[in-house]
Amino acid sequence: MAVLEVKNLRKSFGKTEVLKGIDFSLEKSQVLSIIGSSGSGKTTLLRCLNSLEFADEGTITVNGETIFDGSTKVRRSDEELRKRRLHFGLVFQSFNLFPQYTVLENVMLAPDLLKKDTHENNKEKALELIEKVGLIEKKDSYPCQLSGGQQQRVAIARALALDPEILCFDEPTSALDPELTGEVLKVIRSLADGHMTMVVVTHEMGFAKDVSDMVIFMDEGVIAEQGKPSEVFGNPKTERLKAFLASYSK
Repeated sequence: MAVLEVKNLRKSFGKTEVLKGIDFSLEKSQVLSIIGSSGSGKTTLLRCLNSLEFADEGTITVNGETIFDGSTKVRRSDEELRKRRLHFGLVFQSFNLFPQYTVLENVMLAPDLLKKDTHENNKEKALELIEKVGLIEKKDSYPCQLSGGQQQRVAIARALALDPEILCFDEPTSALDPELTGEVLKVIRSLADGHMTMVVVTHEMGFAKDVSDMVIFMDEGVIAEQGKPSEVFGNPKTERLKAFLASYSK
């Protein structure tokens, strides 16, 4: 059974239709990369998955449980929204760390607020995650004392702290200098090797080709092509995808 199923997801902002009927599924331990030009709907799709935006139509199902149904217009309680969001972890483009907290405090904050476990157990788990992303020596540092790549690695540890079933990344390297991109991609690769289920919006074509189990190419709010990396990158069928890939090979 698929861990994630998305059916006929539609989302408009005013008169602008951003998602025009998105359908896909993802198996446990798979990595799905979503590629496409700016404005194609990639980030909006991620935000709908994470309940930061709400689609107008369609359904989102996680492990057989429908967590969003556009046909139900009942107002959702804050508690219900929190429960829905716990299915997903989200790593943003711009880190979004709390500047007043240390690395350890940033990673511990959500588990402590949600009383996921005792404070001491949350701390132990946070330290394990910080070590996992290679920053244990920076656990008492503040975000302003870290490089962009280090901040993004902290953001990954923070997203993992609540044990999400699916970890989502929104262009995780787009705010980084090229020399810092590699350290973040290395962490994401290690998560893939550890069988973490992930949805990655990325402009790193080499990463998408090497690490993904499935690739989706979005264009103007629709899935123009999807398939295994060998199919999407090796045998693109639409002129739009051919042109998009050619722009990255120059």
